[in-house]
Amino acid sequence: MADGPVRVLPKINHIVLRVRDLDRSVAFYCAIFAYREAMERFGDGAQAFLRAEGSDNHHDLSFQRVAPDAPAPPRGAVGLYHFALEVETIEQLAAVRARLAECGALTAEFDTGATKSVYGRDPDGHTFEVMWETPREAWGEYESKAGAMPLDLAAALKQWGRGA
Repeated sequence: MADGPVRVLPKINHIVLRVRDLDRSVAFYCAIFAYREAMERFGDGAQAFLRAEGSDNHHDLSFQRVAPDAPAPPRGAVGLYHFALEVETIEQLAAVRARLAECGALTAEFDTGATKSVYGRDPDGHTFEVMWETPREAWGEYESKAGAMPLDLAAALKQWGRGA
């Protein structure tokens, strides 16, 4: 028996989502993010694997097909609330926000004090966050507390953007 908890790497390696329509999910995530199908579909075409641009992972996101009429988990049930994807620049966050708004998938946007975040919902109802982390020296009081203020993306671009 191990002497205590095992240290894991401080990152999530990949996410697997159950979806009703594999092609629709692959198209959605590849249109919003720089993902590409990483290999042939698996299990009689019931599972797809995506890899993010520049990733060293075998796959970063995978979809497992379920029945087209599979029910969604009831709101408030035990289960995954959302997953978060990180972008490198505030400009990338603005671009993702625009793409989500264009396709009607933007659901919320927040400033947590340490991150600037937009939220979306995919065609199967999975909620995801796309976040940009501000430089750690700017966290201030948010080093040890969380906030949920409205996101002022224009101000964030002005403060943190490449032209700032």
